[in-house]
Amino acid sequence: MSIGEVLEQLRPDFPGLNISKIRFLEAEGLIEPERTPSGYRKFSHQDVERLRYVLTCQREAYLPLKVIREHLDAIDRGLEPPALNGAATPQVPRVVLAGDGNPSPESFAPDASDLRLSRAELLAGAGIDDALLEQLETFGLVRPRQGSTPYDGDALVIAKTAGELAAFGLEPRHLRAFKTAADREVGLVEQVVMPMRRSREAGASGRAEEAGAQIAALSVRLHAALVKAGLRG
Repeated sequence: MSIGEVLEQLRPDFPGLNISKIRFLEAEGLIEPERTPSGYRKFSHQDVERLRYVLTCQREAYLPLKVIREHLDAIDRGLEPPALNGAATPQVPRVVLAGDGNPSPESFAPDASDLRLSRAELLAGAGIDDALLEQLETFGLVRPRQGSTPYDGDALVIAKTAGELAAFGLEPRHLRAFKTAADREVGLVEQVVMPMRRSREAGASGRAEEAGAQIAALSVRLHAALVKAGLRG
């Protein structure tokens, strides 16, 4: 959309909005529309919703741009921004921490965990202390990445689950067997998928990725079924 089309979409809700205000918010780095080769702004629907959020924060909560920028950063990292009149800090989406039973192949997609958390956010979201996280890292159960937000949704679920197991006396050193079993399953999946990935046929990479996700989901289902059967005797 052009900047004029964006203005038409937002003006019914924000009558005082004008093109100069949109350009100002862009200059402040709150939105980053694409530019055509000739230099014209090209706004996406996501840009429009981002603008709507910024304008709502200003009108309903009188938030300064610095605070709004922090909210947008939280959104970009997959967090839920603070409520305008409620929580003071970003929150981890509940769906990330919800048990998903037998995961679907889609949950194994490379970009399935877009959440990015700092160490403090991981500790708060998982409800564990720094000492437990250090142990999880020592035993390779959680692996931070480079950057100021080194943890993803997988790390969060692992840390939270380990914290809940710790309540039953199971420490990270006891969980190495789970890590070893998981590594073996990963190796099995890679063994099947690797020949597909190396193929020179068109679309081979996509088929390999899809097959790997399906095999991973099936292996987790089988693992859960075997544990249930074993516990039932």
